[in-house]
Amino acid sequence: MIQQPWLSVIIPTYNGGKYLVAALDSVVLQQDTEIECVVIDDGSTDNTLEIIQSYQDKLRIKLITKARQGNWVATTNIALAAATGEYACFLHQDDLWLQGRLALIKSAIALYPQANLYLHDAVFIDQHGKPLGLWRCPFGKRQKIISADTMRQKLLIQNFIAIPAPIFKRQTALQLGGLNQQLWYTADWDFWLKLASQSPGNTCYLPKPLAAFRVHPESQTIRRSSSLGEFRQQMRAVVDNYLDPQLTSEVAKVAFFSTEVNTSLAAIVHGESPNLIKLAKDFLLLGPFGWRRYWQDSRIQERVLARLKAKLQTQT
Repeated sequence: MIQQPWLSVIIPTYNGGKYLVAALDSVVLQQDTEIECVVIDDGSTDNTLEIIQSYQDKLRIKLITKARQGNWVATTNIALAAATGEYACFLHQDDLWLQGRLALIKSAIALYPQANLYLHDAVFIDQHGKPLGLWRCPFGKRQKIISADTMRQKLLIQNFIAIPAPIFKRQTALQLGGLNQQLWYTADWDFWLKLASQSPGNTCYLPKPLAAFRVHPESQTIRRSSSLGEFRQQMRAVVDNYLDPQLTSEVAKVAFFSTEVNTSLAAIVHGESPNLIKLAKDFLLLGPFGWRRYWQDSRIQERVLARLKAKLQTQT
């Protein structure tokens, strides 16, 4: 009888031949035989399926194939429902895990079984796997339990969670309806807020980079963020949905300012000129509290520097 896996790794794929081997190798590197990989392919036309089949003797793989939908959120929900692990996590085809990730998270689960979310830092890597810098969560340098209120306030300002970083209780995710399929860009951000807001809503934070998020020109988030109106709308939808009326107006102002900064950054990426004068005025209106809060929680320096390094490397 096959033992139920403790963890289901949800891997949505589409024409992922360029990076998928590195992603799957990083799972093999964990040397954990009590996990399953639920791979859902969205109609790949390259060698993605052949790569997946070649790992059948190294990993416990459940493969689901679908005709092309073009919606990673929808396919992720299908895979999440088909999984069998007590816990689940996401691993996109261009991201990867670092050595020892699962062992450390299993230890954290044993210490804090009441948590809804287990979270750690990440690193940015370029298209060749070269490190571009750290992507840290704004919780300091010690392992700790984060309350639902603290998570919500900080996450509203910026999604500082790399997709391959969290592990969560699968049944809780299903009871909450999985990911919002209307949000192609902010579905993960919305999902983390939804999980973190549940009672008791505690998040266990490990202050160590244990996963890598790849920055490259072919990523869906970069290609699809060219529609700036829709981009802003998706970000505002998340903030509006989770902004508690009891939160201070200063937190709300910082959250809305952050969405405008992110929209402006997307405009620059796609060769457009944002209204920097208005952005500067909005920044001044935040005041000292807002400045400090935005700098600490947005992780803007880490996000921008990593992307600048990636861009410079593609030009050399």
